[in-house]
Amino acid sequence: MSAIPKTAPADHAPASPIQIRPLPGPLGAEVLGLDLSLPLSDADFRRIHRAHLDHHVLIFRDQRITPQQQVDFSRRFGPLQIHVLRNFQLPGHPEVLVVSNIKENGQPIGLGDAGAFWHSDLSYKEKPSMGSLLHAQELPADGGDTLFANQHAAYEGLPQALKRALDGKRAEHSYLAKYEELRARSPWRPPLTQKQIEEVRPVVHPVVRTHPETGRKALFVNEHFTTRILGIPEDESRDLLAELFKLSVQPQYLYTHVWQPGDMVFWDNRSVMHLAGGTPDHLRRKLYRTTIEGDIPF
Repeated sequence: MSAIPKTAPADHAPASPIQIRPLPGPLGAEVLGLDLSLPLSDADFRRIHRAHLDHHVLIFRDQRITPQQQVDFSRRFGPLQIHVLRNFQLPGHPEVLVVSNIKENGQPIGLGDAGAFWHSDLSYKEKPSMGSLLHAQELPADGGDTLFANQHAAYEGLPQALKRALDGKRAEHSYLAKYEELRARSPWRPPLTQKQIEEVRPVVHPVVRTHPETGRKALFVNEHFTTRILGIPEDESRDLLAELFKLSVQPQYLYTHVWQPGDMVFWDNRSVMHLAGGTPDHLRRKLYRTTIEGDIPF
């Protein structure tokens, strides 16, 4: 398991008076007193890293940062991944995916239906995302919430017989699983080129993954990208996945984030799934997302 980075010998800066305030409920914490537009000491970085592992979702309030500062902070956790839909990259910042329902000159400026189904970001990649950071740019007066589901708690809450049945099971994940369904109802999903299709070939991951830093087990299947469980008949796979999808998002595992101006939310895709709560079509919403590459799940 990876260790939390140690302070470099040259870093003698004292930790700033940041506060980690856990939220009531099954996950999440607010980070208060931290300005990410300023240099972050190794000591503060370690605190943030530890809090991320402990709480799975961190909310940084009132962050007045540039896209480049978001990219730089994200990169401290690892290499960044670039989304296959490159038409929604922020100009000048290919690492930033624009998540937005806004249209300019009749064309969408961002991915407006991101998060339409419960999912873990980039679970369809050989190395799924370790974490994602979403920074609010423009928020609607109504709607636009994001829901998170604790998958460690979901796994721990399974009946013992079901845990035994899942032991050693592996499942296929595909970016294309619901792509045509989404294309049929939204303007945000262009036809994919053959090169893009090859970039998102299906992959296979454990149904229950072990967190590489904490050792905790979590469910790792989702309704958006998981297509089937290998080694069992198709009907059994379909029924088992439906049961897991239902059990993994029970109310006791959920946190609903109601966005405030300047919020940046950083979640652990190895520990949680998330879902967009929806925004009324006539209200504008725009956020910037970066994703950090993770490890091959085991």
